[in-house]
Amino acid sequence: MPQLVDGKWIKDDVAASEMKNGAFHREPTKFRNWLTADGSTGPEGQPGVKAEAGRFQLFVAYICPWASRTLMMRSLKGLKDVISVSIAEPMIGENGWEFGTSQDAGSTIAPVKFQHQLYTASEPYYTGKVSVPVLWDRVEGRIVNNESADIIRILNTAFDGITGDKTDFYPDFLRSQIDEWNALVYETFNNGVYRAGFARSQLAYEEAVTGVFSTLDRLEAHLADNRYIAGEYFTEADIRAFVTLIRFDAAYNGAFKCNIRKLADYPNLSGYVREIHQWPGIAETVRIDQIKRGYYGIAHINPTKIVPKGPDLDFDSPHGRQHLVGKGVFTRA
Repeated sequence: MPQLVDGKWIKDDVAASEMKNGAFHREPTKFRNWLTADGSTGPEGQPGVKAEAGRFQLFVAYICPWASRTLMMRSLKGLKDVISVSIAEPMIGENGWEFGTSQDAGSTIAPVKFQHQLYTASEPYYTGKVSVPVLWDRVEGRIVNNESADIIRILNTAFDGITGDKTDFYPDFLRSQIDEWNALVYETFNNGVYRAGFARSQLAYEEAVTGVFSTLDRLEAHLADNRYIAGEYFTEADIRAFVTLIRFDAAYNGAFKCNIRKLADYPNLSGYVREIHQWPGIAETVRIDQIKRGYYGIAHINPTKIVPKGPDLDFDSPHGRQHLVGKGVFTRA
């Protein structure tokens, strides 16, 4: 996968550049500004921009779990008419993330065909990986934020005054639980599947894949008695876990060699994934066909780029979790 170096597009293998002793290490995101209702600074003092309907745009890809987080939050918070979306092609070519047709990115930048154009418009001499998602300011013609963990928290609160939606997926009284689960799930599962799939040594692969299944085992046991990860309420912890779980049997089990067991072998997790998939607005954020094309199209892990026909996945069958106490989402007063 290529990348930018001093603002120039270099056809290099970014996965290789993130390798250390045969193990994959994800490059940190670099654009970390915030949106707030009044343009004040973010929760950790990040420069703020005022949230306005129609001003911001998400650039995403259905293949990417990090981008899917933002699509889920956009749907759950009723922001479809407030924030526009551009969807990249699932297979990453020599020009990186590419859009089927040129995308309107606002009045200050010409229509874009490639994701890297957004990065150089924001920082002309940018060096690093070009990733999705991107939260883009159509008025100023720059990236506000390209960290999915930030973006879902921005969407959780910034536009409440515009939409009137006060649902809260990161409520104060659950934050310690959410943060604890997020830390575990990110390191060993969200990123763990990539560390397994991109490993270039047996030791690095086995360490990563062991962590993946250790976390799946822990989640399976936890969800036997809990409707959601933080208990009775659906939170951002569920969003962050779901986007990897929904891809597991379709992509990570095969393409990334995370094949000790399938998600289908975990009854609690399987029911949990079906329940969330059946929530209004969630299924439309999941495209299994594009997920498979994207992951099996990564040349250095699947040189033939042949996409398997299976597995057959049914996310619409009954989830069987009604017996567990669940209050759905928390709503602020």
